[in-house]
Amino acid sequence: MEYLSSDKPYPRGEICIRGSMVFNGYFLRPDKTAEAIVDGWLHSGDVGMVYPNGTVKIIDRSKNIFKLSQGEYLAPEKLENAYIQSPLILQIMIYGDSYKNCAVAIVVPDD
Repeated sequence: MEYLSSDKPYPRGEICIRGSMVFNGYFLRPDKTAEAIVDGWLHSGDVGMVYPNGTVKIIDRSKNIFKLSQGEYLAPEKLENAYIQSPLILQIMIYGDSYKNCAVAIVVPDD
């Protein structure tokens, strides 16, 4: 989704946490622990943007991003939030399959 730590003026990317306050792993699940903790860093699954004063704003979820068959990445939550601003839409859900080349939206119109 082109989130880069080199973005100016606000670097963006997955939020990773390291320190004594981070958990050691999942109970009796070394496979899940290996997915979440890489080289001592807990990968949160959240995409954040760092402001110059050091604060972090969560802007997306990396787990909610999927790839369509032609290689295009899609963030359905971002699209849903844009479409829900319309007064004509009450609810919307966007679904995609990595074996298909397009996404589908299920829309509930507002009366």
